[in-house]
Amino acid sequence: MSNESKAGLPKAIFLMGPTASGKTALAIKLRTLLPVELISVDSALIYRGMDVGTAKPGADELAQAPHRLLDILDPAESWSAADFRRSALEQMAEITASGRIPLLVGGTMLYFKALLEGLSPLPSADPVVRARIEQQAAEQGWGALHRELEAIDPVAAQRIHPNDPQRLSRALEVFFISGKTLTELTQTSGDALPYQVHQFAIAPASRELLHQRIEQRFHQMLASGFEAEVRALFARGDLHTDMPSVRCVGYRQMWSYLTGEIAYDEMVYRGVCATRQLAKRQMTWLRGWEGVEWLDSDHPRQSLQRVLQVVGA
Repeated sequence: MSNESKAGLPKAIFLMGPTASGKTALAIKLRTLLPVELISVDSALIYRGMDVGTAKPGADELAQAPHRLLDILDPAESWSAADFRRSALEQMAEITASGRIPLLVGGTMLYFKALLEGLSPLPSADPVVRARIEQQAAEQGWGALHRELEAIDPVAAQRIHPNDPQRLSRALEVFFISGKTLTELTQTSGDALPYQVHQFAIAPASRELLHQRIEQRFHQMLASGFEAEVRALFARGDLHTDMPSVRCVGYRQMWSYLTGEIAYDEMVYRGVCATRQLAKRQMTWLRGWEGVEWLDSDHPRQSLQRVLQVVGA
């Protein structure tokens, strides 16, 4: 449904983009110029005690522009796209009822998709099927399974990196259980979002510049106490690498360093590479996104003016 046909519905703004693209800074600036309330759309920022490695907005920024759905879970807890959608809809309804506009900002594209299109009835996990997939991966490598997914579901294979066993395994599992591809099932999702949504994506003009920003930011995190933050999580004793919180980019690599699996320099290298891969996946999602308007990270004033112009301020 186009925004023209949704003209009677309340407004909402999506501000999407890869990691280190300047989303938060733009959202905070918009908060001073528009009657908006911010909702975080990020699968890492939900966790308490994970601040440095997630580039969570600081106390000053949050005082200026509070974010909803931030610091809502302990790292031992899990959170799904369905959990996000339910909570985000509740927050959006509250914001709209107060006469303000929900501004959803973040980089977890699956959450944006779930919110925009609704969730498809995917089959529940099957331990037998999953074990078979993991055994095949152990024998042939995840690269072979990614090639198998390419033959079954090329759209999902383009989006899922060969080094992302969790999502790769799930995409194959869905097909083996249901006989339908992940892409096929997620296209029949139903419940569209009852808002007139203005969608923006912000990114640097060049990939090289984004890579530089990612590397700089990772080193800034290290200088700001990232290792101490993960050591505190590690010391709890109840967290492990199968948990989504520990699998977050940067945390997984630091965890490997703390367990003695890899050296410090290797941790830094892998952390930067993993963050770049995340940004690449985010950009792949966004390039195929319908109805999105692109903003240039390197021209924040023009980006700001464009959002104000489109939203109607």
